[in-house]
Amino acid sequence: MVADAGALARVPLFLAALLLARGIPALLFAREFGTRRAIAAGLLQATSLPFLVTATQIGVLTGLMTPVTAAALVCAGLLSVLLFPAGALALLRAPDPVAVR
Repeated sequence: MVADAGALARVPLFLAALLLARGIPALLFAREFGTRRAIAAGLLQATSLPFLVTATQIGVLTGLMTPVTAAALVCAGLLSVLLFPAGALALLRAPDPVAVR
């Protein structure tokens, strides 16, 4: 993946796609639970690694996905598992500016 600059460029795109496809629906609950909790839930929902590993393996084996694209997608999934829960935890631990007033 390091040898192909296009693969590295796809990682942030795939990461954003995970966040949009799996995280945005959590914003529907912002009115009920608050914006910060809804964003935290969206980040947690956007984490995905086992499904991506399986899907990319099937894609490569069937010839529908190149190994470089599969590697970029799995890398994005790995980053989602590392970064999104940490971001959600930081959001939930930070003091609420509305409650402080």
